Amino acid sequence: MKRVLVTGGSGAIGAAISRTLAAAGHHIYIHAHEGLERAAAEAAAIVKAGGSAEALAFDVTDAAAAETALIRLLDSGPIQILVNNAGIHDDAAMPAMRREQWLRVIDVSLNGFFNVTKPLLMAMIGTRWGRIVNLSSASAIAGNRGQTNYAAAKAGLHGATRSLALELASRGVTVNTVAPGIIASPMSDAAFTKETIDRLVPMKRAGKPEEVAELVAFLASDRAAYISGQLISINGGMI
Repeated sequence: MKRVLVTGGSGAIGAAISRTLAAAGHHIYIHAHEGLERAAAEAAAIVKAGGSAEALAFDVTDAAAAETALIRLLDSGPIQILVNNAGIHDDAAMPAMRREQWLRVIDVSLNGFFNVTKPLLMAMIGTRWGRIVNLSSASAIAGNRGQTNYAAAKAGLHGATRSLALELASRGVTVNTVAPGIIASPMSDAAFTKETIDRLVPMKRAGKPEEVAELVAFLASDRAAYISGQLISINGGMI
């Protein structure tokens, strides 16, 4: 049983990833910030189904708070699978975008990646086995109106993934990015009509969170030991 941290684990995709990795036999730490009750409920559901999970909360943008929480986790052993799923939207066309919108979105997705990943690396390297999977978005590949901040933050993960993969390749640790397209969730259901999805997605449907989770679980497995530094899209043929 490997210990897994899923950031942003209380949302639709994060919860699906947590359930899928728990079903693979791992112990899951489901991270949340303001959604701790949802993360705790998800952890309880995993335990009820026979899995192993618990919830924890900290702000990924607060480097000191993140490090304190992660050191506490490391007291019980290394985290060998890390899924950096935390991210937020705060959309606006660039001419109308406030500086706070730009900074906050980048702070969560990109600085949050650094604040969470760095404290876990040495313990992971010490085991000579590790998997880091970063969640990006189709917006970071193709762009999207009103999401200059979000696209910039997620695109930054692509370069970080590639560079970190090179640094860790000889240590048995892989680093990859998964870029979902339109995935069914309360947020996407409110943003995309059926007609819009039919127009944008060749498969004429939104993806399922479980489909993203299966890809992440594969990348987090022994079967993906020779895949690193890659950006893998899952978007129904959009791009």
